[in-house]
Amino acid sequence: MLQNQPMYAYIPARDVKRARRFYEEKVGLKPGQEIMGGVSYQFGEHTAAFLYDAGDSAGTNRASQAFWRVDDVEKEVAQLRARGVKFEEYDPEEIGGLTMKDGIAEGGGTKAAWFKDTEGNIMAIIQETRQ
Repeated sequence: MLQNQPMYAYIPARDVKRARRFYEEKVGLKPGQEIMGGVSYQFGEHTAAFLYDAGDSAGTNRASQAFWRVDDVEKEVAQLRARGVKFEEYDPEEIGGLTMKDGIAEGGGTKAAWFKDTEGNIMAIIQETRQ
């Protein structure tokens, strides 16, 4: 049954070399296996993503492509900003009425921040704040 199986993300790219530089230099990911011109990245809890050449379809999704679940959004945002990652600012009405301050949205038991990669994909960092 799929509900009990791990799920992995695809990260589409127009230019895999450019996207790899972003993810490896700015986000700080360590590349894994190279497969058919793409590259995998391993994450916690046995999860992974595959960055691949998607041609012109890369970056066309206006919603989050994937997210990382973290313990401290502010800390992650600060570390990524120090590496040159720019975070998105959204109108609170566009994000369900969450409050937005300095690139971090809060409300409904979560904190969230979003950034775009070099390909236009929107990636998110999410922290659950409910106890």
